Amino acid sequence: MTTWNLQQTQCHLLICNGESCMRRLGDEVTQAIRDEIKKLGVDATMHTTRTRCNGRCADACVVIAYPEGIWYKDISPEEGGALVRKHSKGERLEEKAVYAFDRQFVPTGRSAIGIEKE
Repeated sequence: MTTWNLQQTQCHLLICNGESCMRRLGDEVTQAIRDEIKKLGVDATMHTTRTRCNGRCADACVVIAYPEGIWYKDISPEEGGALVRKHSKGERLEEKAVYAFDRQFVPTGRSAIGIEKE
């Protein structure tokens, strides 16, 4: 089993591979993101993890970028590559963002509201 050296990691992308996201090309999104990371040579600074359901099925395919805590929705394989290019330059894929911990850039009219947890 591989153990990644995370000392240089600046961005961690959590790619939802839950059932709804897999129906919306989650596997292809994952591969496109990983291919773009390799193509750009940013393996040392950008890390990916496949997750199970992130609870935002209506937003499938969901990708979350840390440390900023940016939640992206409706990511296609092509947009996965764009997301990597943006984050490798310290930018955000604003048109696909629905929530960020800083809440300062999420476009108005988009909502992260969903069901309440019990």
